[in-house]
Amino acid sequence: MKYALGFILALASPMAFAAINLSLAGLVELIIYLCIVGGVVWLLLWLIGYLAVPEPFSKVAKIIIMVFCVLLFINLLLGFLGMPIFTLC
Repeated sequence: MKYALGFILALASPMAFAAINLSLAGLVELIIYLCIVGGVVWLLLWLIGYLAVPEPFSKVAKIIIMVFCVLLFINLLLGFLGMPIFTLC
């Protein structure tokens, strides 16, 4: 347990972030981005349930929203490598 805690603390050090090309600003941007996208996805899923869309259409709409959310997440991770599929700005 002590070694795992030491490893986690070592990864959280600024030198470790510099070694793997991550910055604290980038991680804060990632958290904010995930919160905003998660909130929008949650709101869309809630809206589908609130409007009482009939079952086949409701399931298709939820699948489309989830596929879009997964594509956004993959794009975000590819952005860290410098090869995003599309840019938002």
